[in-house]
Amino acid sequence: MELLSPAGNVEKLSYAYAYGADAAYIGLKKFSLRVKADNFFEDEYKKVIELKNRFPGRRLHCALNISFHDEEIDALKQNLDYFRQYPIDAFIVQDIGIVPLLQKEFPNAELHLSTQASCVNSEAVKMYQKLGFKRVVLGREISIDQIKRIKDSVPDMEIETFVHGAMCIAYAGRCLMSAYLTGRSAQSGFCSHTCRWNFNLSELRGENGNGSANQSHIITAEEAKKIAQSGFLTIEEEQRKGEYFPIYEGDDFTAVLSSKDLRMIEHLGDLRDAGVDSLKIEGRMKSVYYVAMVTRAYRKALDALEGKITQEEAAPFVEELENVSHRESTTGFYYNKADADKTTTGASDSRYELAAEIGSEIAGSDFDALYELGQKNYRTFTDELEKMHPSAREARLKDLEIHTDRKVVPFEKKDGWRMYELTALNKISPDMEIQFISPEFVYITARAREYELINPETGCKLNWVCDGHPCVIYCRHILPDATLLRTEDPEYEEGKIRDTGR
Repeated sequence: MELLSPAGNVEKLSYAYAYGADAAYIGLKKFSLRVKADNFFEDEYKKVIELKNRFPGRRLHCALNISFHDEEIDALKQNLDYFRQYPIDAFIVQDIGIVPLLQKEFPNAELHLSTQASCVNSEAVKMYQKLGFKRVVLGREISIDQIKRIKDSVPDMEIETFVHGAMCIAYAGRCLMSAYLTGRSAQSGFCSHTCRWNFNLSELRGENGNGSANQSHIITAEEAKKIAQSGFLTIEEEQRKGEYFPIYEGDDFTAVLSSKDLRMIEHLGDLRDAGVDSLKIEGRMKSVYYVAMVTRAYRKALDALEGKITQEEAAPFVEELENVSHRESTTGFYYNKADADKTTTGASDSRYELAAEIGSEIAGSDFDALYELGQKNYRTFTDELEKMHPSAREARLKDLEIHTDRKVVPFEKKDGWRMYELTALNKISPDMEIQFISPEFVYITARAREYELINPETGCKLNWVCDGHPCVIYCRHILPDATLLRTEDPEYEEGKIRDTGR
């Protein structure tokens, strides 16, 4: 089975490939349902071509999955020359109006039907096959038994399904809630994720619509059902006081607000046996850390399923999914419709935050030059101190005791230690416990005094570093390409999902 990972920008695409994705899906300009992702623009096609050359055999899928208006089709036509510069293997579309255009202009690219098309039966799959589609991304409202029936009916059609990530509460993601509340249409890629907001439930009474449920009265299940079907219930978003939105539930239960996250990593064998060809991870708007960790976990789980590694070898990588931002998990509609109907509250959360990206090793003459630079700067510093008047020197030394970051302390060579470029994303200081993660190992912990942060412009030690500050890291560990550095979030509480924002 193919492992398909999200890539909201070039950087995420690089980590998706490095951490084991067979393919990645991107969006271009304004034609993707994740407009708020960075997406790809200008001359980034050059970087994408470089990545595909660096990772031969990896595929690139392009999402053109919005609902197109005429003016947007005009814009698509105007951008065809730009699109041709990308090494696109497949287009993911929901609007069949652009199919003839893509078939004409990109004859070598496959057509994949977006999950937004809500394809959930074999007859629809047959129809899309006749239109020229190579693959169907089935709607999330489908079970494993139904997938098997579709594959048996249309065995030469590739089947792709989502296996991990946030799920939209609306049918196949076709939600109007965002447009209704904020004027930002989910179908044009501007979803504000209103289903994740915090709402207060009340009972609508009287002409002014203001009322509240009687909290002192304990109602029976039958009474609750009657209230739910009465048309009197409303929700009020906590930051939009006075705006009431009615809720009506019919005979079939429908979850209204925030759905749980999908997690199928323990059930990949069932998906394989049902005939699934591609496993899709949600998350083009998620972080580099999320893309890397989730891709890695599913890569190892797939490798174990295919006998390339043991289940015991894969297990610690899978366990690390708990250390990635997530809500409560569910298997969605795959086994039981009721599982998908259960909602949750709170924002995605993680005990770790990505603190830095590790780059190339600094060795040989480059390492020696940085060492000599540090020694030179230290000699200059000490010479200046020696030339000072004793009282001025004493004042300077006292100042350095208070402001330790002003000290000039060169790094010293240590046997077995290695130096790497470091791009800081959050604050790191040498007294912190840090962890390295990579495509090859689960994680390596480095405690205080087991690593040093060094300014590459001076060759001297740093007391701290944060985003935008030049830095290299010196440690005893061998760090493979695409290694990331994470630190624990001090505000994280075990077992508590924080409301960290929408």
